[in-house]
Formats: sequence, structure tokens, C-alpha cells
Amino acid sequence: MSSRKLAVVTGASSGIGYELAQRCAKEGFDLLVVADEPEINSAAASFKSEGIDVEALQVDLSTTEGVDRLYQAIRGRPVEALLANAGRGLGHGFLDQSFEDVRKVVDTNITGTIYLLHKVAADMRRAGHGRILITGSIAGFMPGSFQAVYNGTKAFIDSFSFALRNELKDSGVTVTCLMPGPTDTEFFDRAGMMDTKVGQGKKDDPVDVANVGFDAMMSGDGDVVSGWKNKLQSAIATVTPSSVLAGMHRSMAEPGTGKE
Repeated sequence: MSSRKLAVVTGASSGIGYELAQRCAKEGFDLLVVADEPEINSAAASFKSEGIDVEALQVDLSTTEGVDRLYQAIRGRPVEALLANAGRGLGHGFLDQSFEDVRKVVDTNITGTIYLLHKVAADMRRAGHGRILITGSIAGFMPGSFQAVYNGTKAFIDSFSFALRNELKDSGVTVTCLMPGPTDTEFFDRAGMMDTKVGQGKKDDPVDVANVGFDAMMSGDGDVVSGWKNKLQSAIATVTPSSVLAGMHRSMAEPGTGKE
């Protein structure tokens, strides 16, 4: 068995998760990388160039069965870092979405995430050490008109991260919440939001976002918002009435707002 420390990264086939895994590899972690699409295998091949051991697993983390398969793949090896990044977006009005799609977002972003944390964080607490990075979002600060379910799940994750951090404060296990803003990934295309203002707007580099998150995790910080514009937006959101925020979000996320 390798003497290197193990990092588990979910949603690692592309975007922020891919860059988080890449940074872990460069820092000398062995990797267990997970996603619900076959591209995770080609991503894993690129991580191996850093000379570390990499295992790829394609499972659906919106299901308890998928999380169980991931946990089994750890095979009892101590996890030094868990980067719980898997997430799914969903645009358009709530009543215009299929409930199957709604449920998939909730189960991926919330249920699967906290089920995985319940398993791995318990092992970390018994061991007396470990680092957890949870990908939340500044979207959690705003009522997400035309993105209501996604923003609601991120509000839960942001809040949950702070609560779990407090519960584990004397355990040797740290919990960090990474809260990015719009990032240049496949998120908006997959969420059906390319005809919106936010979908067509300027976005942050996922490499930069991942580096900010990784550094915060290694420092044991409680939370980090990547990018000065996002920091300003999150600060404004805390003092702005929810009804106003919902209107602001509508102007960015309503279908058709990206058209000239």
C-alpha cells in the first residue's frame, strides 16, 4: 500500500472538481476520483502523470448505492482529504422543470453529499485528523429565481458546512466551504442556462477557484469566497432584502435575458 496520503475528490471529471484533483496530485496525494460520467477515466489518466496512485470510479452519487460503492472503494484506507465537489445545476422556472430533474439536483447536491460526509467524516473523527472541503456557492446567499432548486440546495450546503465545522472544532478534523461564483465550466450548458445573462457572462477560471479552495482547506479555514467580485456580491447579499435579491437573480437567470 502507498505511504502517500489519500484524497477523495467527487465530481472530478471536469470543471472545479477536475482542477481540485489536479492540485491534489501535484501536492503528492494519492487519488480516488469519482464522477457519474465515463470522462472520469480519461481525467484519472492525466492525474497519473504526477507519479501518484489514482483510482477512478464512475458512480451516481445522487443515490445511496453510489455513495456506498464509493465508500467501499476506499477499502478502509485513511482519507486525509475529502473534497466533496459533486453537484448539479438546473435552470428555468420551477414549475417548468420536470420533478425527476429537480429530485436529481436535490439528491446530488444535498443527500449524496451529506451521506458521504456522514461516512468519511466519522472515520476522520475516530482517527483524530482529516481535512474536508465542501463546494458550496455564493448562490446560497440569494433566492434563485429561475434557479430556485439549485440555489436552495447551495443555501443548505453553505449552512451545513458551517454547522459541521463547529461540531468538529475540537476533533482534529477541519471543514472548509468553498463558495465560488459563476465559473467557466460546463455547469451552465448542462443546466440549460446558455440563453441567460449569467450563462453568457464573464466567469472565473476554474483553476483559480480550485487553488483558492485547496489552499483554504490546507490552512483549515472555515470558508472562502473566490474572486473579489463574488466577495462583494456575497457581502451585499447579507444586507439586502430577499425580495430584492430574488428580483436581481431573475434579471440574470431568466431564460432569454442573454439575448441581444
